[in-house]
Amino acid sequence: MEQPAETYVLDDQVGYVLRRVTQRHLSIFSEHIPDVTAIQFAVMARLAAMGPLSQNQLGRAASMDAATVKGVVERLEALGHVQRSADPADKRRLTVALTVAGTALVTRLFPVGLRVSAATLAPLDPDEQTELMRLLAKLV
Repeated sequence: MEQPAETYVLDDQVGYVLRRVTQRHLSIFSEHIPDVTAIQFAVMARLAAMGPLSQNQLGRAASMDAATVKGVVERLEALGHVQRSADPADKRRLTVALTVAGTALVTRLFPVGLRVSAATLAPLDPDEQTELMRLLAKLV
């Protein structure tokens, strides 16, 4: 039987490799930061950097769809890390803000998050790490 001109090899596909890298990163993350998930941490980091946001703004800022950010915010609220309140300018809009406890937690976790990123990139030398981050930024 004749071999096709192009052969699909799963291990050579960008999506597959990125998913495996993501799985490795999430494993490192959960080992070092058991308090919250990586996606919850991302939401808290955005709120820490930007201040209170509507759920829609927060979703866009954290690269999440509306349904995902709603679920993440609900879980963080149940944990006491964020609070939702009606926007004074538009009662239909919910504003999400870190609580005092959420601010303390995310502030305490920022140095750990930096160590997680360093551990994820550890197989690469410093120049490779910089180049990888530069190339990944071009893809988003």
